[in-house]
Amino acid sequence: MEKRLSEICSPVENLALGGLFIRTKNPLHTGTMLQLMFNTPQGQCECGPLVRNVKAGEGMGVAIVSMEQEDRGRVDQWLKQLAAQGETVETGG
Repeated sequence: MEKRLSEICSPVENLALGGLFIRTKNPLHTGTMLQLMFNTPQGQCECGPLVRNVKAGEGMGVAIVSMEQEDRGRVDQWLKQLAAQGETVETGG
């Protein structure tokens, strides 16, 4: 049985294929597995990040440890588009 604890919408920073930083005043503990869903211009993507480090009161750095190949392609394409436009890869929530 899958346990769903909560649904959180938070801004992210430093988004890359390998991970990201999630801004939140209440970060989860190091080692916590998450399910992350976000939208790109190419469609919705899902991944399984793992909390790697925590900054109390600021947020948590997570490493993406699982992602379907199709979603990885969407995120890669989106990051390349943002880089070509000279935009900072940061999204708000």
